[in-house]
Amino acid sequence: MKKVVSSSKAPGAIGPYSQAVEVNNMVFVSGQLPIDAVSGNMPDGIEAQATQSLANMKYILEEAGLSMGNVVKTTVFLADMSLFAEMNKVYATYFSEAFPARSAVAVKALPKNALVEIECIAIR
Repeated sequence: MKKVVSSSKAPGAIGPYSQAVEVNNMVFVSGQLPIDAVSGNMPDGIEAQATQSLANMKYILEEAGLSMGNVVKTTVFLADMSLFAEMNKVYATYFSEAFPARSAVAVKALPKNALVEIECIAIR
């Protein structure tokens, strides 16, 4: 059975999708843009944006009763691969051993001209 998961602490979906969906003890979190749910603003710079994207992901996982420790896979979308090292510095503060599997790719553009968007899969 599929269950929709959403958190008011993370920005609402900007299209026809859910913040996250849980099925068979797995939670699939949609790509999180670095938007503050309260102000609706996006911070400047890759470090602040990575922090906000990961915080949004964390809020959604918490709504599902999970933590960042439950994450088994992430995908990081970057506006430019030159941002990788700074994003990675922030990313490392949100996870500890054993780190989730990860893909990181540069894309031509992200919604709202964001520098980063991060999605994940977590296991209950």
